Amino acid sequence: MSEVMLWKEQKNLSYSTDFEVHRNWLAITHNLPLSQWYYEATSEWTLDYPPFFAWFEYVLSHIAKYFDPQMLVVENLNYASRATIFFQRLSVIFTDTLFIYAVHECCRCINGKRAAKDILEKPTFILAVLLLWNFGLLIVDHIHFQYNGFLFGLMLLSVARLCQKRYLEGALLFAVLLHFKHIYMYVAPAYGIYLLRSYCFTANNADGSLKWRSFSFLHVTLLGLIVCLVSALSLGPFLVLGQLPQVISRLFPFKRGLCHAYWAPNFWALYNAMDKALTILGLKCNFLDGTKIPKASMTGGLVQEFQHTVLPSVTPLATLICTFIAILPSVFCLWFKPQGPRGFLQCLVLCALSSFMFGWHVHEKAILLAILPLSLLSIQRAKDAGIYLILATTGHFSLFPLLFTTPELPIKILLMLLFTVYSFSSLKSLFRREKPLLNWLETIYLIQLVPLEIFCEIIFPLTPWKQHFPFVPLLLTSVYCALGITYAWLKLYISVLTERTPVRQKAE
Repeated sequence: MSEVMLWKEQKNLSYSTDFEVHRNWLAITHNLPLSQWYYEATSEWTLDYPPFFAWFEYVLSHIAKYFDPQMLVVENLNYASRATIFFQRLSVIFTDTLFIYAVHECCRCINGKRAAKDILEKPTFILAVLLLWNFGLLIVDHIHFQYNGFLFGLMLLSVARLCQKRYLEGALLFAVLLHFKHIYMYVAPAYGIYLLRSYCFTANNADGSLKWRSFSFLHVTLLGLIVCLVSALSLGPFLVLGQLPQVISRLFPFKRGLCHAYWAPNFWALYNAMDKALTILGLKCNFLDGTKIPKASMTGGLVQEFQHTVLPSVTPLATLICTFIAILPSVFCLWFKPQGPRGFLQCLVLCALSSFMFGWHVHEKAILLAILPLSLLSIQRAKDAGIYLILATTGHFSLFPLLFTTPELPIKILLMLLFTVYSFSSLKSLFRREKPLLNWLETIYLIQLVPLEIFCEIIFPLTPWKQHFPFVPLLLTSVYCALGITYAWLKLYISVLTERTPVRQKAE
């Protein structure tokens, strides 16, 4: 059963399916031996995060037993006592302390070039608010339910350490992060290239080029040891047990299909929509046989593999190739047109966005992997601030379907409105001496999100189409937001590719 369908069955409950996912993982790691963690399948929400996150759940479970031992019974599916809800919510709040510390460290790395008399207009203050008050992170972790704040804290802290030239610490933090949640592989190329260029080459020439005589084998060895030791600590026990293939199969479930039940607003959402449009056109023109077309294919709310009707069906290998091609220019720019930490952040955001655009079975929440680091760039240049406003507004709006009940409607609209107004006003104030952050076409596009929300939340439920086409609002939201996210991705890429390399490069 899909996430969306299960939510509809549990409208009276104050938690999402991810709440039950993590409760189940608490029970699995608390009661079962290590050898059964990645085989247990009593619940459909099986353990599918890397081992470090499993150990994280194991540690939490030994605190959870003092709140309500019944939540740790594997067979207690969908168990949600008041004590369970309190503990789960409290655990997210507590682990967010790492995110707060990471934001503090990132703010220390920002050189405020613009003097501001008022602290509210200082770049570091604006950055702190954009990160700590991020609308998407707030609803995904604290209204929906996940531990993204803790994980993004690790990522931002690793970014801060690299900006501070504490390369080994940054590499260690990122290696640990990968074994907490493997989605951060999206940005691994940016880390790898930046560490190779900035840490393994000990000196740059005046023109920014590198000489192999400045290559440090010691530094490469140290980085390799960090990666190997962290991987051995995480995967070693399962390798000894002969269960590594089983762990890998859980981490990369390719049978789940190209898209999630709710299409992430990326290239494949546009591809699917085009296939649907061509199918309808083909049926009307009698080019297609209606009896051979699966009913509600790809829009039935199920997480499984589907075949496209008109356009070629997409395989995991095809998405991997598309993703590789998409990130390649950004990696080349990081190597051949180094811009220091800012160039690293640009590459990181582009790697995250490219993987979001073309990856296999991407979740809509993965857009935060690009929005949060782009916050660090948004306070440095007006051009990046404009791209941030487009991506953040569109990406956050695409998360609206996560909160679908009537009581949540005013909450998500108010929170989104407050964050968006602050983002626009603060960045506009920061760059008030420069040209407008958005042009008229971009402004019109963002304004159209308002009638789209009115149609999806108010008008559509009153129409007879609701019974026969329940996923139309999801489809419209996904496709419309995909246009904005694709535009932001292209605009950022063009900005990076056309950016001039400084005449002289200082040693990184």
